[in-house]
Amino acid sequence: MRKVVLGMQVSLDGFVAGPNGELDWIWRTFNDELKELIVGGLRDMDTYLLGRVNYHEQAAHWPTSTDEIAPLINDMTKIVFSETLDRVEWANARLATADPATEIAQLKQRSGKNIAVAGGARFVQSLSRLGLIDEYSLIVHPLALGTGLPLFPGLPEPISMRLISIKHFDTGAFHVRYRRA
Repeated sequence: MRKVVLGMQVSLDGFVAGPNGELDWIWRTFNDELKELIVGGLRDMDTYLLGRVNYHEQAAHWPTSTDEIAPLINDMTKIVFSETLDRVEWANARLATADPATEIAQLKQRSGKNIAVAGGARFVQSLSRLGLIDEYSLIVHPLALGTGLPLFPGLPEPISMRLISIKHFDTGAFHVRYRRA
């Protein structure tokens, strides 16, 4: 069965963005080795789940990007979860027709590669609270933001996880993968 895999970059203290959505802190320890890791992970995916905010940001960027990540994301099936959008215009994108639990259960039953989730933060938080993420693939950067958008706010109960792998990088960042226990 396909897995839903969250890929995110987080600060050491668990924030995915600064208090105003800032992401500039990621670039302090981002390098080609981390980019290779992300590209490799995307090659194992064929479906991409997005919330409305992240859809707008990514649909404005990737279709015209020349970055090596662009064809991987542009070619994926993209499922956009939104209560306010009535259409999406990015290639291979469609609006979800059911609630997240139902839609994701149907996607997991289909043949194909794994299902990617990369944000936005509030969308990911809702999927975590609903128990819909099977694997957490996190790049942890060696800095503490102190405040911002946390990855796991307001969980109804702790999420138990099992460590799959960990890889350290020369920049001080590390990649950690957890599967829900």
